[in-house]
Amino acid sequence: MFSIGELSKRTGVKIPTIRYYEQMGLIDAPERSEGNQRRYSKDGMKRLSFIRHSRELGFSIEDIKGLLELSQHPEKPCNNAHNIATRHLGDVRARIAKLRGLERELKRISGCDADTIADCAVIETLADHSLCEADH
Repeated sequence: MFSIGELSKRTGVKIPTIRYYEQMGLIDAPERSEGNQRRYSKDGMKRLSFIRHSRELGFSIEDIKGLLELSQHPEKPCNNAHNIATRHLGDVRARIAKLRGLERELKRISGCDADTIADCAVIETLADHSLCEADH
């Protein structure tokens, strides 16, 4: 059995985050010692490591809940887990495409060689975009 501090050290998950995951129902409320200290099992540590790795991969809390639920039923087919991962991959690819567009635009405007702010491509681009947004 592990205290919350030990669990935090072993998994790399901060104590407030462990408590948050408990509140969200991602991990079960742990047993309590006679001194009312949280005591986590090895299974609790494995589950927390699963959650941490899932979060590192960018899965949402809802997706993690779904994956955890699926992990409790090893006899079920893998397609539901695959669907969650495939959907998340699509989201990641869309964010990458958006970031590449952002990179191109920043590269374009950061190449400005104007001498004054009046001729600055950075300021002009940001101001023009703000006007377009106001029109919508």
